[in-house]
Amino acid sequence: MQSRRSFLKKISTGALAVALPYNRSLAQRARKRPNILWISTEDIGTHLGCYGNPHAKTPVLDKLAEQGLMYTNAFTIAGVCAPNRSGIITGVYPTTLGTHHMRSGGEGTERSNKPVPPAFIRCFPEYLRTAGYYCTNNSKQDYQFIAPSSAWNESSSEAHWKNRPDKNTPFFAVFNYTGTHEGSVQLTPEDHARLTERLKPSQRQNPDKLTTLPPYYPDTPVTRFQLAKYYELITAMDYWAGDLLKELQDAGEADDTIIFFWSDHGAGMPRAKRWLYDSGVHIPLIVKFPKQLQNFAPRNPGTLMDRLVSSIDLGPTVLNLAGIGIPEHMQGTPFLGENSGAERRYVYGVRDRMDERYDMIRMVRDKRFKYIRNYEPFREYYQYMNTAEKDPIIQELRRLHKAGVLSPHAEKFMGDLKPVEELYDLEKDPYELNNLAQNPEYLAVLNRLWTAHRDWMLHTRDLGLIPEPELARLDSALGSRYGIFRQPGGDRFLSKLFAIASMAGRPDRTDLPMLVEAAADSQPAVRYWAVVGIGNLGGHAVPVKDFVLNCLVDESPVVRVAASRALCFLEQYDEALNVLVRELACEHEWVRLFAAIVLDSIGEHAEPAIPALEKALEDTENKYVVRVANRTLNKLRGTDNQVR
Repeated sequence: MQSRRSFLKKISTGALAVALPYNRSLAQRARKRPNILWISTEDIGTHLGCYGNPHAKTPVLDKLAEQGLMYTNAFTIAGVCAPNRSGIITGVYPTTLGTHHMRSGGEGTERSNKPVPPAFIRCFPEYLRTAGYYCTNNSKQDYQFIAPSSAWNESSSEAHWKNRPDKNTPFFAVFNYTGTHEGSVQLTPEDHARLTERLKPSQRQNPDKLTTLPPYYPDTPVTRFQLAKYYELITAMDYWAGDLLKELQDAGEADDTIIFFWSDHGAGMPRAKRWLYDSGVHIPLIVKFPKQLQNFAPRNPGTLMDRLVSSIDLGPTVLNLAGIGIPEHMQGTPFLGENSGAERRYVYGVRDRMDERYDMIRMVRDKRFKYIRNYEPFREYYQYMNTAEKDPIIQELRRLHKAGVLSPHAEKFMGDLKPVEELYDLEKDPYELNNLAQNPEYLAVLNRLWTAHRDWMLHTRDLGLIPEPELARLDSALGSRYGIFRQPGGDRFLSKLFAIASMAGRPDRTDLPMLVEAAADSQPAVRYWAVVGIGNLGGHAVPVKDFVLNCLVDESPVVRVAASRALCFLEQYDEALNVLVRELACEHEWVRLFAAIVLDSIGEHAEPAIPALEKALEDTENKYVVRVANRTLNKLRGTDNQVR
C-alpha cells in the first residue's frame, strides 16, 4: 500500500457516412472466405448446461459446445450492454472512446446528445464490407453513438444473410435475442408464458428444487421464483438458437460457416448486471468450426479453452478469421485465426454512470485473481436506480435489510460505503465474498494487479477520470472525446488526474495540503477531484473551509457542485444550497444531474430546495435529472411518485 500511495503523491460516427454499394467483383474475390454467424443473447452469465450449471436446460447450446470450442474465461468490458456494445463494434474500449457512461447521450425526453467517434474509428463490419462480405444485424445496435449507414448492408428486424444478392457472397450475420433481458425476467406471468410457450413440462423449473442460489441473495420464495423464470427464459433462448442453426443447415450454409455464441454481459439481476464481479462480466462463449474449416480452429472440437478473452477481442477476431488486417487503433486482440495474438495476461472491466447514478469502478482479472478499484467508495453499493429497482430480488433485499434479517453475505452489499480496493481469489472464492485486499499474505498479488490496472488506465487514456459535465465541455471544444488526452500535455494531465482521483475517494488528513494545491490546478477535472477529496475528509477539512467557500465561484460548474457537497460535510448548508439550486437549473444537463445527486445525498437538509426539485421534474432534456429529483422529493415527502 505504501508504494502505491508514494507513487500517487509523486505525480500530483460519422453519422452521415454513405452506405457502401454492393460490389460483385469484391464479392467474387471474397468467395473462399468463411461465413461468420454471431448468435448473441442478453443478460445471462455462464448459466448453461455445458458450463456445468445444474439447473440450465440448454440441449442445443450444449451440443454446440460439444462440436466446438467452449471458452471458460471470457469476460465483457462492462456489466451492462451499451458501453460493452460500443467496445465490441469498434474494437476500442469505451473509456478510450468516451462511450463509457450507460446511455452516453442521456436518453432525453426531447433530444439526446450522443458522442461522435472520430472519423477513422469505424464499425468493424465496414472493413468486412470493403473486403466483399455481406453484413447484417438483426437487429440491436445500442452502440452509444449513431452508427453510420455504411456499418451494415442491413440492420433491422428483417436483416438476414439470406437477403444477400449473390448467394456465393460470404456473410457476417448477427442475431440478437432479447428474451433473456433483465426486463423479461420481470414480465407478467402471461408474458412469461408467451416467451416460454415452447418449453416441455420437463423443461419447466420448480423454484423449490433449485439447489444453487448465489449466497448474496436471500433464500426466499420471491428469489427462487425469479431465478426459476430466468432459467426458463434461457431454455426459450436455446430453442431460438436451435432455429437459427437449423436454418443455416437447411440452406446448405453450415459447412462454410463459423458460429459464435455469446452473451453481452452477466445475469440481469442485482449484484450481477452493472457490476464488475464475475456475476456481471463472466459470459459464455462458444465457437464452432465446421469440418472443412477446422484449419481455423486452434484445438479439436469439444475442447475447453481456458484462454482469457475480452469482449473487446470479438471484432478483431472476426476480421482476422476473414483475413483482414487489424487496424492499429483497435485495442482488442484476435484469439482465433492464423495471425491470432499472444494470450492475454489480464482482462479489464469498467463501470461508470449507470443510468442516473455515478460510480466509477475499474477491474483487472487474471485467471485466478481479481482486483477492483472503487474510485468513489463514498457511494453506497445499491444506489437507487429506477430501472434496477423494478427487480423483485432487489425489493426483497431492501425489505429484509430494513427488517434486519439479511444473511451476512447479502447484508454486505447493502452498505453505505465500499472498500477502496477489493481482491478476490476466484479459485477459492468464486462468488467473490472474501475481500483479501487487507490480507498481508496477498500484498504481492494486490500490488501486481494494482499496477496492471494503473498501467492500463494510463495506456488506454481512461476518460472516466473526467467528470461527465467537463467531458461534455471538452468534447464540444475539440469535436471528439477520443482526442482529449491526445492534446499537447495530455499525458501529464492524465497522470495528475489519476493521482488526485485515486487519492480523493478516501483520503487521509495528511493528503489535505496536496488536495488544496490540486484544487487550484488549471484543469477543472483535477480541481473537481481535489474538492471531492477535501469534502471526503469531513471535519478534517475545517481548516480550509474558507478555501472551499471560494470554490463556490469557480469558473467550472462541476467544481462549484463539488464545493457545495464539501460544504455540506462542513455543515455550511445555506451557502451550499444556494449554489446547488442554481446549478439544478443551469443549461448543462450533466451539471444538473450532479447537483440533483448532491441534493439527494443530504437528506432533510435538501428541504429548502423542494421548489427547485419540483421544477426539475419538468426537465425534458435529461430524464435522469427527473429521476433523481423525483427520488429526492419522495424521500423528503414520504411519497412514492413514479417517473419514467
